[in-house]
Amino acid sequence: MLLLQQCTLLMEQIDMRDIALFGAGGFGREIACLINLINKVEPIWNLIGFFDDGKAIGENITYGNVLGGISELNAWDSPLAIAIPVATPNTLKSIVYKIRNPCVYYPNLIAPSVIFLDKSNFKIGHGNIVCSSCLFSTNVRLGDFNIFNGSTLVGHDTKMGDYNVTMSSVNISGSISIGDCNFFGVQSVILQYLKVGDNVRVGANSVITRNTEDNNLCVGNPAVKMKF
Repeated sequence: MLLLQQCTLLMEQIDMRDIALFGAGGFGREIACLINLINKVEPIWNLIGFFDDGKAIGENITYGNVLGGISELNAWDSPLAIAIPVATPNTLKSIVYKIRNPCVYYPNLIAPSVIFLDKSNFKIGHGNIVCSSCLFSTNVRLGDFNIFNGSTLVGHDTKMGDYNVTMSSVNISGSISIGDCNFFGVQSVILQYLKVGDNVRVGANSVITRNTEDNNLCVGNPAVKMKF
């Protein structure tokens, strides 16, 4: 509790806030670029590097060095924002569960080019990453740790849980209910008034025309379910 209070006090005193990325692959480099775009509009973030259990400490990742893995992050003793650019839902969830440091917090990273048709009627949790040229209609509700790759469209009255990943140019129509840990492939489409459960994978260019069952792969136009 004392460490948490100290970290909160320090965070309130900092103008530019330290941020690191957990995930030093190609998507991690993309999100480093996203942070640079955000800073051009308003200088918020000081990117200090990357955490990744699969890379050596000190390895250079173009936009910063590897600072360690989970153990080093959990030992960090000052306020640190963490974004997790990992596009596999269950891996993303596993990483979040392993981070137990009270000094770590999870901001939403939203590209400057994202369009909100009614930002006053938009709600979002924490730890979400929203890449360039996405659009959110009115009365959209998002949970935590969702990732929206570029040009994703989210229709009116859509509700989404946690740990979902959309690849580029996904189209989620209006009044959709989406659970947790789902993956939507490039240019996939979810038609209006449907429910997507949990742990569903939707193939690239696939069109969901009916409610999905949990733990299924859905492929085709119209999409059919396959066990995975």
